[in-house]
Amino acid sequence: MKLSIGHRLFASVLLAILAVAAAAVFLLRQNVLAGFGEYAVGIELDRLEDLSNSLARQYRARGGWDFIPGDARADWIAQELARLKRQRANGVPVATSPAPVAPAAPPAPPAPPAPPAPPPLPPLPGPDVAQMPPAPPAADVDPAPLPLARRISLLDAHGGWLAGRRPGPDAVLARRALDVGGRTVGYLAVARSARPSDALAYAFLRQLTSSLWQIVALAVLLSAVAAVLLARHFRSPIRQLAAGSRTLAEGRFDVRLDARRSDELGDLARHFNALAGRLAGAEAARRQWVADTSHELRTPLAVLRAQLEALQDGVRSATPDTVDAMLRQVLALNKLIDELYVLARADVGVLDCKPVPLDLWTLARAEAQGFAERFAQAGLRLDIGAAPAAADVRADPDRMRQVLDNLLENSLRYTAPGGRVSLHAHADGGRLLVHLDDGAPGVPDAALAHLGERFYRVDASRSRAHGGAGLGLALCRRLLEAQGGTLAFAHAPQGGLRATIALPLEGSGA
Repeated sequence: MKLSIGHRLFASVLLAILAVAAAAVFLLRQNVLAGFGEYAVGIELDRLEDLSNSLARQYRARGGWDFIPGDARADWIAQELARLKRQRANGVPVATSPAPVAPAAPPAPPAPPAPPAPPPLPPLPGPDVAQMPPAPPAADVDPAPLPLARRISLLDAHGGWLAGRRPGPDAVLARRALDVGGRTVGYLAVARSARPSDALAYAFLRQLTSSLWQIVALAVLLSAVAAVLLARHFRSPIRQLAAGSRTLAEGRFDVRLDARRSDELGDLARHFNALAGRLAGAEAARRQWVADTSHELRTPLAVLRAQLEALQDGVRSATPDTVDAMLRQVLALNKLIDELYVLARADVGVLDCKPVPLDLWTLARAEAQGFAERFAQAGLRLDIGAAPAAADVRADPDRMRQVLDNLLENSLRYTAPGGRVSLHAHADGGRLLVHLDDGAPGVPDAALAHLGERFYRVDASRSRAHGGAGLGLALCRRLLEAQGGTLAFAHAPQGGLRATIALPLEGSGA
């Protein structure tokens, strides 16, 4: 099943939004269950401010907690809350802070005894909470909590129980200090179960769960909108890339993509344009290669055809000179075919090379001395430098002779009479460098980078008039590369061309 980019983006965004929503609901649930009870009991303590002030006022008036009845301490807090509630309902103001007591003067008579504590009020109407049957618990909610009046405890300054609910040993209490005269005389505490706010918390969570479908619907809508926008953002350059690839497959290498984007698709478009440029260059080189090869093969074949037709027509006779001329064309044609064959094998990496330990300088000097007579006949002087400190390399002797012969032949062919050709070498950085310098005319700067390309000839001074197919330097470069060496070209000190052979010295590890 094929899924489009739009569908994949929609599914990805939808899953991401749903995962975030589920995580948010889970964290909210945990936080509500863990922290909502603290918030609720804090509110309950704030609602007991009137009770706190009343207890502090009575403590100051009596100088202690002896006003608490001893026989009804468990219900006394609930009765006090009911009494304060009735006072508020009847419009009787409830003091918010204990009344100040004036200091007694020494001559004044002693203060009258405090009035007796009011009789305890009857219990609150309604059934006794302790005798009420427990409410059936919900499926996931704890039993209903006790009313606030039944969960309040009055403790002394040391935490001892005075009135209200007697806390158990494991009870969790939230306390509110009772201060009189800047001193804490007791605490008003509210008892909590381990999960005092389950009813409220689960009610809130049920309400939140009821709106989960709305969140899901909104997530689906947002996912669809985001997927459409993202798909539109990515689909256009991808379609251009697909169309460009089809164009390249059809052989039209002039296609280019818009590469103004700054993201990965922009990088991909730029790489596509570079690939198209390389393919266009390769196609142009292939066509040029075919044209040049055809031209180079046509020249000796045309000469041979002319000679044979002249012999056939009786225009010329089969003299030794005629046969020699025809043989030279056959040899030139055979050399061209051999060079093309070697270059083709080098291109596919199957060039036959048998490297062995070789004293390259001795071989180069011997090859140069073999050209000495031809250099003298051409009016050129051959200079051979001193032997380098180290000249042992690992190379194929036959291939190196082929390289040296091509370079020496190139210098002989293109150096003007009266010039000088010099051969010298030296070791540098674990490599042996062999330099062959010839005289004027020189090579233009723009042509140096193209030397070694197939069928390339420098115009004017190094033209086709001197012979050759333009494959010799390219062949030399490929032969050296196959043996781990390089061939570089530069301007020679005497005004001509310098060809530099570089090969790693034996045992140098280079």
